[in-house]
Amino acid sequence: MEPRPGPAGLHGAGRAIGAAIVVGAVVSAVWITRDGYRRPRTDDALVRANVVGIAPHVSGPLVDLRVVDNQEVAEGELLFVVDPRPFELELERARAELLLARSQVQGLERSVASAEAELRRLAPEAAFATDHLKRLQGLTADQFVTQDRFEEARVKALASSAALERARAEQAKEKALLAQFGEVNAHISAAEAAVRTAELNVGYCQVRAPFPARVTNLNISRGEYARAGEEVFALVDTRAWYVLANFQESYLASIRPGMAAEVSLIAYPGHRFRGTVQGIGWAVRPSDDRTVGGLPEVRPTLNWIRFAQRIPVRVRLDPPSPSLPYRMGMSAVVTILGEPKAPADAGRADR
Repeated sequence: MEPRPGPAGLHGAGRAIGAAIVVGAVVSAVWITRDGYRRPRTDDALVRANVVGIAPHVSGPLVDLRVVDNQEVAEGELLFVVDPRPFELELERARAELLLARSQVQGLERSVASAEAELRRLAPEAAFATDHLKRLQGLTADQFVTQDRFEEARVKALASSAALERARAEQAKEKALLAQFGEVNAHISAAEAAVRTAELNVGYCQVRAPFPARVTNLNISRGEYARAGEEVFALVDTRAWYVLANFQESYLASIRPGMAAEVSLIAYPGHRFRGTVQGIGWAVRPSDDRTVGGLPEVRPTLNWIRFAQRIPVRVRLDPPSPSLPYRMGMSAVVTILGEPKAPADAGRADR
């Protein structure tokens, strides 16, 4: 029969076990701390996507509504139609005004041509009357020409010059009314612009999806009046999904854009999703941020504990599986895995 250990032996064994527990706890704490900085992890994260409000460019009642709430839509798919009849009438009026503008321009072109012809006719007459007056002026001193004849020539020269000036003014007026600048006529350009604007408004009556998306917050029905620029409903952009993870600022030194990340979603237990760090936030507004007269108000505090601020880190998610779709607002747990591994082929190519 083996002898039992005495009190001294039991005491020594207890001390050894206690020391082992302390050493194990210290080693575990050090390992967990180092792993926390090497692979930062947070459960303060949510799935996000870009949400775009859909608003018409024109106002009017909805005559056709093609979607329902939460429906998936493809890029270019028709969402709803605003009553196009007023805008179609405006387009017809603009096209008619374009025809009128072209007709008016043709009439103005003929007026300009007539004014130029009149100017060409009067210019030689005025020049001849002026030259004739100069010749008679030299003959009146020797009394070869009577004073009456000289006065008659002078009046005719003045009348010819006045008629020429009127013709020049009329020509300038008709050219100004024509509004022709090189190859561009202002009247026709303005009318064509009005037609294009009316065509745009007719096209704006049909509102289509700008990208693949999901309809959300649809609380309207056919017949409701939509106002230009006011949001009717929203689209969730399904082309890109990401997680907005709030990490403590003490971990930011271990996080860089391009790092691989592992994401767990509470909605899908047992599944792991992959992503890539897209960027780290640069600004966070404190919850007690106040200003007085443009100066910050700093409240005195005697707290011995300082809580680390959380900074948002955006992680771009890989495309989802059809059986495990992402939904905006899902709770997530994010772990930063570190720098992505280089492909094996790329390593061989560098040799």
